[in-house]
Amino acid sequence: SLCASCGTVIAPNPANMCINCIRSDVDITEGIPKQATIHYCKGCDRYLQPPNVWVVAELESKELLTLCLKKLRGLSKVRLVDAGFIWTEPHSRRVKVKLTIQKEVFANTILQQVFVVEYMVSTQQCEECTRVAAQLTWKAVVQVRQKVSHKRTFLWLEQVILKHNAHQNTTNIKEAKDGIDFYYTSRSHAIRMVEFLQSVVPAKLKTSEQLISQDIHSGTANYKFSYSLEIVPICKDDLFVLPTKVAKSLSDISPLVLCSRVSNSLSVLDPNTLKISDMRNTVYWDNPCIALSGITDLVEFYVIDIQHERVHNGRFGLATAEISRSKDLSQTFLVRTHLGNILRPGDHVLGYDLRNANFNDENWDKFISKKNAVPDIVLVRKSYPNARKKLKGRNWKLKTITVEEEVEAMGKSKAEKAKADQDYELFLRDIEEDPELRGMMNLYKRES
Repeated sequence: SLCASCGTVIAPNPANMCINCIRSDVDITEGIPKQATIHYCKGCDRYLQPPNVWVVAELESKELLTLCLKKLRGLSKVRLVDAGFIWTEPHSRRVKVKLTIQKEVFANTILQQVFVVEYMVSTQQCEECTRVAAQLTWKAVVQVRQKVSHKRTFLWLEQVILKHNAHQNTTNIKEAKDGIDFYYTSRSHAIRMVEFLQSVVPAKLKTSEQLISQDIHSGTANYKFSYSLEIVPICKDDLFVLPTKVAKSLSDISPLVLCSRVSNSLSVLDPNTLKISDMRNTVYWDNPCIALSGITDLVEFYVIDIQHERVHNGRFGLATAEISRSKDLSQTFLVRTHLGNILRPGDHVLGYDLRNANFNDENWDKFISKKNAVPDIVLVRKSYPNARKKLKGRNWKLKTITVEEEVEAMGKSKAEKAKADQDYELFLRDIEEDPELRGMMNLYKRES
């Protein structure tokens, strides 16, 4: 048969026209724009997805291609067969996309056409970058505090935040006297951070808001929100005395306990009976107590002999150990300990020496007044001094969060800097000696 338009010999088809004549008469790309504009924020490397969502997309990525296709009107009326980028110079502010589409033009006649759409990349600041540029850097702040003499908790918390990438939406992080502040441009991001922190540490929350501006005509107001989290001032391996009422509620555990683990609650351990109880966050703040002894009060002892009592509770085992101070082997002590599973004669162990202890604590005074048996020494954990001497250098390292110091904290004395370095070194030793602690964070290989 012949084409009805040009007379060319063609195979019979319902349109009775050749392909060239059909394409010249019918343009299936009609209604689809060949040029469009996409908006890009240079401050945070994100693209605007209408109406007001900013998304991260690399050049020639699936995300950017999806965003470009959504900008084209009329694509719903045709069948999209293929789409891909045509290479352009990165600095040209142009993005070209090659599209292949199909559409039924006559009865049982489907026409396929290839065309190119050019996108112009226009720069526009997103709302968050605009606020930063205008020095309106935050709308909500999360203030985390812990009233203790060391930074171990915050060093650990930093690694947990890094592992879960919980700080990704912060605009700034500042170090304060007893803690750290996280600043956000969105209240929802701050609430998400508060929920994350409450899931990993026992803390008390206080909220407040400050009116910045108000429009009486539209009934809208602009607030700044503050979320204050006070972490329980009890850390792992701390020795403290529970109030009598609380001790009885926790399965009638002995008031003199060790903190064996810290999560969103406190796990307390009686080293004489291996009884373990979980102290919920609300229970602590209803009946607060303080640590009698902490990591800085630990004394090193040498294990002379140990007798196991065949009583176990998880990783703990009850035993009676004969020990002496590492610096004075002339005097020995018999101590009941929960470290029976890991201690052997010849080992070194850290503990609290309570023989001449005098604590200014109401709960301790009540404990003594009831003539309870107070152990001379409470062993806490095994020590590895010989392994530390052999260790020339660590082949691993930790990542840190970039933190801005407050003006008051910038002029630190040599003693304060030395104290901070000592806290960090003790924290690194804890990581080496505690596999459970290592599992909570990411370690990275140190390049030689």
